Amino acid sequence: MESATGHDARGTLPEGLGDALRATAEEIAAVLRGAADTSVPVPRSEWTVGEAAAHLAQANELMADIAAGRERNYGDGTPQSLAAANERALAEFGERAAGPLAELIVTHTDACLAAFDRCATDSTQTGGGTGDAAGTVVTPLGPMSREVLGSYLLTHMLGHGYDLARALGRPHMIDRARVELSLPFLITVMPRVTDAATTARLTASYTIRLWGGTRFGVTFTDGAVTVTPRPPARPDCTILIEPVTFLLMALGRIGPNGAMARGRVFARGRKPWLALRFPGLFKAP
Repeated sequence: MESATGHDARGTLPEGLGDALRATAEEIAAVLRGAADTSVPVPRSEWTVGEAAAHLAQANELMADIAAGRERNYGDGTPQSLAAANERALAEFGERAAGPLAELIVTHTDACLAAFDRCATDSTQTGGGTGDAAGTVVTPLGPMSREVLGSYLLTHMLGHGYDLARALGRPHMIDRARVELSLPFLITVMPRVTDAATTARLTASYTIRLWGGTRFGVTFTDGAVTVTPRPPARPDCTILIEPVTFLLMALGRIGPNGAMARGRVFARGRKPWLALRFPGLFKAP
């Protein structure tokens, strides 16, 4: 249910995000429940289906704790530290069966949504508004509001849900609406996941335009990156990209060459060749 303010009835979440979180968790669970063998390898990953699902269940529990205001240490935000934290967590958690993991993914998503509910209720009772309820929480990728945390949870589930669906030969759950709901997290985290080795001394401006949807700007000034909701007035390169392709590329699941060859990405502007370089400027954790 949605309110007239453009937020979910849950209070702290942008319109549609609560429903998307619940639906995505349920769809991932349905994919898992149909798995007879969780030792199947995940494409382009060192994990099996069981390990990827276990990681997703653990990550959803982590997000629920963070949403509830509980402090959790999980790496320092670098890809290396997050990978190490993932491996430690998996080693300490032995469940690899499809059914129990499916239930945990849904249960921890519900717990996260319940935490958002409580924050909204507490804020209302103390006279605060949605901004107060949104608060700032500390996540594995740095401080962010609870609204962005919800977008983070969705983005993370979509990435691993895509992996599980591919491994098991099932349709994935990424669509245009869910990509749009992932953007608050992606835009927030972009400056935190730039690859210093590839952006050193780079000066260039981009407009990223999702087909039929959001536009935003990414500007590099001598290697320093700024991401803005408003695109630059005269970008060096404008990238027009199909939304699902954008998310898969942002999460490191596909590369730019194949997407361009299939007509899912176009580039224009004074320096259109910068489009091919763009995905490599970031290192997905």
